[in-house]
Amino acid sequence: MANHKATKKDVRQSRKRNERNRYYGKTTRNAIRDLKKLTEKAAADDKLSDVISMIDKLAKRNVIHKNKAANLKSKLSKKVNALA
Repeated sequence: MANHKATKKDVRQSRKRNERNRYYGKTTRNAIRDLKKLTEKAAADDKLSDVISMIDKLAKRNVIHKNKAANLKSKLSKKVNALA
């Protein structure tokens, strides 16, 4: 365990950031799962913009890589556009 005051603070901060990032990541994964289950185009279109916003925020915070975010958004958009 760290002995310096600043190092202890850094450990606290990184733990807090890690928990927050895990929460947002899990919430986004659940939203993606729910979006994939939708079969109505109108409902999927509404949900898509929210999910894309969540993915962008994860990429901005470096929780996921920006290319992964782009791939996710592309696949989800294709899936929603394919709905009849």
